[in-house]
Amino acid sequence: MQPKSNTQYDAIVVGSGAGGGMAAYQLAISGLKVLVLEAGRTYDPVRETPMFRLPREAPLRGSGSRQKPFGFFDATVDGGWEVPGEPYTQAPGSQFMWWRARMLGGRTNHWGRISLRMGAYDFKPKSRDGLGADWPLTYEELAPYYDKTEMLMGVYGGDDDLENTPRSSPGVLMPPPAPRAHELLAKKACGTLGIPTIPAHLAIMTQRQDADTLPKKIHPDNPLAQRVLAESMRSRQACFYATPCGRGCSIKANFQSTTVLLPPALATGNVDIVPDAMVREVTVDKTGRATGVHYIDKTTRQDRHVQARVVVLAASACETARILLNSKSSLFPNGLANETGLVGKYLMDTVGAGIGGQIPALENLPPHNTDGTSGLHLYMPWWLYKEQIGGKLDFARGYHIEFGGGRDMPGPGIFGGLENVTQGAYGTRFKEEARRYYGSYMWFDGRGEMIPNEDSYCEIDPDVVDQWGIPVLRFHWKFSSHEINQAAHMVKTFAGIIEAMGGKVNGTVETDGNKVIAKGGQIIHEVGTCRMGDDPKASVLNAHCQSWSVKNLFVTDGAPFVSNADKNPTLSILAMAWRTCDHLKAELAKGNL
Repeated sequence: MQPKSNTQYDAIVVGSGAGGGMAAYQLAISGLKVLVLEAGRTYDPVRETPMFRLPREAPLRGSGSRQKPFGFFDATVDGGWEVPGEPYTQAPGSQFMWWRARMLGGRTNHWGRISLRMGAYDFKPKSRDGLGADWPLTYEELAPYYDKTEMLMGVYGGDDDLENTPRSSPGVLMPPPAPRAHELLAKKACGTLGIPTIPAHLAIMTQRQDADTLPKKIHPDNPLAQRVLAESMRSRQACFYATPCGRGCSIKANFQSTTVLLPPALATGNVDIVPDAMVREVTVDKTGRATGVHYIDKTTRQDRHVQARVVVLAASACETARILLNSKSSLFPNGLANETGLVGKYLMDTVGAGIGGQIPALENLPPHNTDGTSGLHLYMPWWLYKEQIGGKLDFARGYHIEFGGGRDMPGPGIFGGLENVTQGAYGTRFKEEARRYYGSYMWFDGRGEMIPNEDSYCEIDPDVVDQWGIPVLRFHWKFSSHEINQAAHMVKTFAGIIEAMGGKVNGTVETDGNKVIAKGGQIIHEVGTCRMGDDPKASVLNAHCQSWSVKNLFVTDGAPFVSNADKNPTLSILAMAWRTCDHLKAELAKGNL
């Protein structure tokens, strides 16, 4: 559990989630010696996942609490929006919720597995509508990495190719599961409203991976990579629709860094992982080259220093910014790689708003199996691009729709609010009403694009440190009218869908987006803070997520994002991390690092 004293590391990777796990894997299969530092505890989903535990077996019947916001069985075993001894602060008038998963694999253990590709518009948003900034790469440049990443992960989905909603290459995706009854009903209603409804893309395997052929496609000319990946793929099972993916997956059917990336990386013999390692700063030599990192050993509270030829930060967008801002020296008095003052700036989260309803057509259904995967089988991609570019909407960027319902395992509460429609029924009559109404409720949530703005950023609080003595972040947050108007459009649209299904909306359909928009950080999609670009004066990183000023420093988490499209960011983090590592390895081979 400590760095090997006799190992000369080629790379230190800070973080073990999507970006960190991918970096560790890609560098290890290339023969590089890698040290992974994880701020949280070690975690083994095969051993620790409570896949078959029932709500009645958990405190509070499994419902959420301050310590476990997503329920007792949620896979985030340590962490959340509040981490004891590790505070963060808010600037006056701001409110931002910062989720941290202090565990091996990070957020990949409990995420929703929605894996949507960004489209051509998403990489060049400023060229399209004049707002925000363009990425220094195109969809065509990242598309091959999307293909390889999806094959490695195991992603299901359809082959629809809609405007700015690109399909994967043939043979890349696994077949999607069949739609459920409530999903088909929603699709029918959306058809009358002109809203497309297509198979969702989720990182959940609906069939076993072909371990004999896929590794050769993914890693041609690399026998080591083919061997460890084939072994990893053979250990994974197809989903058998048992329990929520948010608990983790002991059969490795869904994507987690802890089951898909870290095991084959370790199998190369080229990776050491040190958990409970709280990184506080990156060190540099007199020429400004990164030499390693200082971290606090949380078990002994000792400060340790480790060295490597290259440093890769993948601690999450805000934690990476925090490390850089705390890495001050005579060469970098404002923080490492922060000559432009842009580290921490342009922080973004996904825009979220939702509403639910009760659908009479779904009452009194006969008992039937609606389990499927624990995620979406269908979803609605953004469809009003032409109206938007034509100036017919009062917000500039779009959203996709996630929705759910059905007769799943009952959760906490009285069957999701049945007491509101049963007029105080008790005993036999309540049982009859439960059979009538259970499964007739649906919810709709929007996940939309936030345009980066100068009022949303994080910085170091000059007065507060955490229990490890490391200065903490202070958040500034503000939505623009684009996001607020988008949230209002979401709930109006969802109400229209519910009514088109013959249903009744629960609650008030607010016209003021301020009343329905999720708080900053609440969707847990924060990105930005170290934006990439073509101009060193207007960005922190180049097009390969490499620091402009510290050539052997790379970032592979969500920090390099220039914009935050309505597509969930994890798939793009993984694909970009792969691309960054290819560049890193090429630069090492040339002797440039």
